Amino acid sequence: METKLVRERYKIVRVLYAEEEYALVEAVDIQDRETPVYLLNLYGGTLLHRYGRIYANLHPEQCPAFQRIFLEEETLVTVFTDRQGYPIDQLFYQRDSWNWQERLAYTEYFLHEALQLESLPPEVGCAALQSENVLIVPLEKKVRLRFAVIPMEEMNDRELALLAGDQVQKFLPERLTSPDAERVFLAQLRRGTFRTVVMLYSAWHAAREQISAEYEEWEQKNWLQKGLTLFKRIVKRRKTA
Repeated sequence: METKLVRERYKIVRVLYAEEEYALVEAVDIQDRETPVYLLNLYGGTLLHRYGRIYANLHPEQCPAFQRIFLEEETLVTVFTDRQGYPIDQLFYQRDSWNWQERLAYTEYFLHEALQLESLPPEVGCAALQSENVLIVPLEKKVRLRFAVIPMEEMNDRELALLAGDQVQKFLPERLTSPDAERVFLAQLRRGTFRTVVMLYSAWHAAREQISAEYEEWEQKNWLQKGLTLFKRIVKRRKTA
């Protein structure tokens, strides 16, 4: 898909992704003196009508990042405010150094953002939960979702909840020191228990206080008590394996 100055207003500064019928670009609004950067999703060919129907059900009041939609010749263009931050996989990974308080806090930040996706078309919401679109802003202690809406198969609320659960497991990786309440919650995520993000958030809200209490209890133990607790957990795991 060839890119250019879009509607004599958006000057493309970088092509982020391109395939035959879709392109994702960064652009600046030359009519805006502050020249903020926007994220433009461009759909052509067979995607034009499909995503035209999808975006017909999206309104700015549902999604503050969504600016507008229009046709540019034979291309559907959607404009979103660009979001900056570090993709989740760059900061939350095996052997990272986040403490439990930070992990619980970022889980809360993320789920608060994910809740807002339930009112959006599933193809838009599910795209926003892809790992490259879940952005962490450590200095502001925020999670932001980026709307690079790359074409996906037909999605639904169930898929949205499953994708949200996948990201939560990165904030809360199961470890030997994970408290029982957290392990129960993670087991529910792996089983796909929650059919909507609302159900997922409700379960998290109900479990968080107990998870926090068990972490605090763990910190009060001395090294011997911690060692005995870990030994019991290892034995229990082997018996249930």
